[in-house]
Amino acid sequence: MSMKDNNTSLSILVVEDELTLANVITIKLKKEGFTVYTANTVDEALKILTDVQSVDAVWLDHYLPHKNGIELVQQLKKSATWSEIPIFLVSNTATREKIYSYIELGVKKYYIKAEKRLEEIVSDIRTFLLHTDAA
Repeated sequence: MSMKDNNTSLSILVVEDELTLANVITIKLKKEGFTVYTANTVDEALKILTDVQSVDAVWLDHYLPHKNGIELVQQLKKSATWSEIPIFLVSNTATREKIYSYIELGVKKYYIKAEKRLEEIVSDIRTFLLHTDAA
């Protein structure tokens, strides 16, 4: 089967350091049927990925403690295991130059938190994952 069907549980890693926001995102994603893993730092995200092997997508904030989202994307793109995971940048604070860096690294889409409702972002990611060749 090359595409995910609607009964398949999609998994997503949410990398967000603002705990209240991470909790709200997690609740919304779980309501939509996602299996959710959460990390507050780049190192936590890499540990989770090592433990679970792979996820269907990564929801990524730019500003994180110690290392930023670009550093995580660079790590994922270097990995044979993780290089194909679709990454969705959801941030208010990335500069235009940083956004271009993410796009050059292969991030699937960039959302400005203040301009999109959470439901819209979740729906968009779900649609992308269900209609993308997963093989």
